[in-house]
Amino acid sequence: MQQYLIDTHTLLWHITDNVLLPVAVKNLIENTNSKITVSIVSIWEISIKLNIGKLNLEIPFGELQTILYDAKVPILPITFAHTQTYLTLAPHHKDPFDRMLIAQAITDNYMLIGADEIFDKYPMIRVW
Repeated sequence: MQQYLIDTHTLLWHITDNVLLPVAVKNLIENTNSKITVSIVSIWEISIKLNIGKLNLEIPFGELQTILYDAKVPILPITFAHTQTYLTLAPHHKDPFDRMLIAQAITDNYMLIGADEIFDKYPMIRVW
């Protein structure tokens, strides 16, 4: 079974049923045969952006944990191996959150679900 890591904006668009999320991506995420994972990096990014006013969430932040738990979506921690891969990444992408998601996808052999085409410059598979 293929493993998928969801980018932060993909997670947000999915839980808010945003029309910008392609139907094929929505179906992939909701397919019971897909192993979908969310990184703690995305949860951290959401909390930081909420804290500094760069993001408005349509649900209380605490409900995010319940949504993921109810959907049986595991939360991927940051490991030492992820940080080692992070150090080797070419500087194509400047966002530290996205860079860590890329490092996690490479290290743990996840396909990364996200719209950002710059992800394609890294040795991993992006799904969109």
